This record gives sequence, C-alpha cells and structure tokens, in this order.
Amino acid sequence: MVRAPQQPRARPIRVLVAKPGLDGHDRGAKVVAAALRDAGMEVIYTGLHQTPEMIATAAVQEDVDVVGLSILSGAHMTLFPRVRALLDQAGRPDILLTGGGIIPREDVEALEQQGVGQLFGPGTPTGDLISYIQSWATAHLQD
Repeated sequence: MVRAPQQPRARPIRVLVAKPGLDGHDRGAKVVAAALRDAGMEVIYTGLHQTPEMIATAAVQEDVDVVGLSILSGAHMTLFPRVRALLDQAGRPDILLTGGGIIPREDVEALEQQGVGQLFGPGTPTGDLISYIQSWATAHLQD
C-alpha cells in the first residue's frame, strides 16, 4: 500500500499568558492558559507579579505569536501600552497583545487605538478568546 505524503503539521500558535503588576489573583489566567492549551495552542504562563519588561523579554525569547495579559488591578492603561511599546522596540510589532480583566468600555476603546487587540471581561466564555486568537492567527501567521 502506498500512502500519499502528509503535509507537515503547522506549528501551534504560541501564547504567553502573564499577570503583570501586584495583582495576586491568578485563577482566571490559569483557566485561560489551560483552555488555550486544550485548544491546541502552546502556552507559556509566566506567573504572578511580572513587570512589562519581564513580559516583553519572555515573549521575544520564547518567540510567541500572542501575549495575553490578565489585569484586575486597574493598571491596564499603564501596563498594556508599556508592554506594546516594549514589544515594538524589540522589533516584534507582529505579536498580538490581547488580554482581559476589569476594564471600562472607554478604556478598551482607548487601548485598541494604541495597538492592543480585543480585550475580554470577566465571565467571557474561553471559546470567545480561542476563536479570536485562531481567527487572528489565520489572518496573520504563516508557517
């Protein structure tokens, strides 16, 4: 029996999940990380109390496609733009920066205008985030 050659498997989407700042509530970030992993993505979870510099450095070193920040501390207007700027400075403006937390609608709009991707609030089904990342990857990533 002769088998047709198989196409090489596309590499999985690589996602770095991070908890910046002093917020110590990481249950949501862990749930998201597990859901992304279960959806076939390769997930790196950096743990609690990460600085924007630590997050951007890890993202570049790990060659990720997506950085997801979980922010419940109210510092989203500082942390998201700082991580975006550091990724851009490192030559990685191609990395999708997304995330979630308790973020007022007007702040979501302001962050999106600064180059942050879609943001998700508490209670969002993980399937919504998975679909968003997969759609973004289909449009932006090439194997």
